[in-house]
Amino acid sequence: MDREKYINPFTDFGFKRLFGEEPNKDLLLDFLNELLKDQQGKIIELTYLKTEKLGKTELDRKAIFDLYCENEKGEKFIVEMQKSKQNFFKDRSVYYSTFPIQEQAEKSDWNYELKAVYTIGILDFIFDSDKSEPEKYRYDVKLQDIGTNKTFYDKLTFIYFEMPKFNKSIDQLETRFDKWLYVLKNLNKLDRLPEKLKGEVFEKVFEVAEISKFTREEYISYEDSLKYYRDLKNSLETAKDERTIEIAKNFIENGVDIDIISKSTGLTKEQIEKLRNH
Repeated sequence: MDREKYINPFTDFGFKRLFGEEPNKDLLLDFLNELLKDQQGKIIELTYLKTEKLGKTELDRKAIFDLYCENEKGEKFIVEMQKSKQNFFKDRSVYYSTFPIQEQAEKSDWNYELKAVYTIGILDFIFDSDKSEPEKYRYDVKLQDIGTNKTFYDKLTFIYFEMPKFNKSIDQLETRFDKWLYVLKNLNKLDRLPEKLKGEVFEKVFEVAEISKFTREEYISYEDSLKYYRDLKNSLETAKDERTIEIAKNFIENGVDIDIISKSTGLTKEQIEKLRNH
C-alpha cells in the first residue's frame, strides 16, 4: 500500500493538528462559521479553553473534550471527533454540555442568564436509529415543544455528522461546508489539492496536513495515533464480522429462508451456503 501523503483527520493527532493548534485556529474559525452561519452569525474570534473538566467533588466524573473553545460573545463550543461507535455517545454529549453550562454560574447575585453552548460531533459511524435514513448525515438538535414543533430553548444545540453517509464526489460539492466535509472524510486518500478546493483556507489545510513536513517528533506522534486508529477499526470490524456470522448461524439453525438471512446480515447467498455446509 502506498504511504499516505496527508494526515487522517479521524486520528487524535490529525484532528488536533487541523483544528486544535493556535497557528491553525483560522481553520477552526472557518469551519464553525460555515457550520453555524444560518443560526449563529459570524464568529469573529475564538479562544481555546482547557479541555479537561473536573467535577465539583472527587467522586464526580470528569470530562475531557477533543476541542473546547469560546467566541467573543462568551458562547462555548465543544467539538468532538468520535472514531468508533459508542452505545451512549448521545448521553455523553449531553453530560459534556453540562460543564460549560455550570461554568457560567456567577458567585454573586445571578439572574441565571446563560450564553449559548454548542456541542458538535463528527462521527465515523452511524447511529443504529438512523440507519433507515441513508441520505441524512447532519442532525441539528435543540429543545423543542413536541406539540408545536417550535424551539423551546435555543441556547443549547447539538449537531452530529454521520460521516459514513456523506458520499458526495468532488464534482457534487455545492457549498463551502460540503467542501469541509469532503476534506475531513477524504484528506488522507488524496495525493494533491483538487482544483475545486483551491482557495486560501483549503490550501492551508493541505499544507498543514502534509506528513512530509512534520518534524521527527510530530511524525512519531502521528504514526502512534494512526496505529491506534487502525487497530481500533480492525478490532471493531472483526467483532462486527464475528457477530454477523453468529447471527447467520442462528438463522440457519432455525430454518430461516436464505433470502431473509441475506437481507438481514448483508452476507451473500454463497457465503450463507458455506456456513450451512459447515
